[in-house]
Amino acid sequence: MNESELTYDAVTRELLMDEDYDVDLTPDGLLAKGRLFAFLDGDDLVVELPESRSADLRNRGIAVPFQGEHGGPSRNWVRISDWQLWSELAREAHTFVGEPPVGRES
Repeated sequence: MNESELTYDAVTRELLMDEDYDVDLTPDGLLAKGRLFAFLDGDDLVVELPESRSADLRNRGIAVPFQGEHGGPSRNWVRISDWQLWSELAREAHTFVGEPPVGRES
């Protein structure tokens, strides 16, 4: 295993062991309430964050847009290469994806 895989595994274990987080580990990545919120792509962690947070991280050079196989770059999905930020940003992504939209499922 390389360093990014070891870091991803550590972040995954941390989230799975935290009782405040409902996380499922799948071959595709980490899920919150059945929705993908983070996955390893090469040596980068890819997370889904609110558009304003994603833009802030991109503007500060912390993240780059994620471009999936189908379509152009996403406004919400970003690639993070700094392993030290993975745990914090994975938790942010979990909260973003796992919270019900306003006006639904409260």
